[in-house]
Amino acid sequence: MAIVSLADVKEHLRLLHDDDDALIEDQIPAAVAHLETLLGYVIEEEFTTVPDDLKQAVRALVAHWYENREATGENLFEAPFGVWEIVRERRSYAWE
Repeated sequence: MAIVSLADVKEHLRLLHDDDDALIEDQIPAAVAHLETLLGYVIEEEFTTVPDDLKQAVRALVAHWYENREATGENLFEAPFGVWEIVRERRSYAWE
């Protein structure tokens, strides 16, 4: 089961057309994988119910990647505002 749905992300983006659905659907698992790498654990294994802040981090990453598809311009941030704060609060520091 996905942490967030295509409909969740499109609502976050205020996106009304279906032209980029395939792109966004590919970005969702990529954002989850990236977030899990930063956190140090698999989200759905760690939580019975995924916390809202982690869902928001996934939506924010997908939105950032969708809106900034090329590594040029003014928005060259590694992760959008708020994602690192969520990661810092939830990161596992138990390295194996």
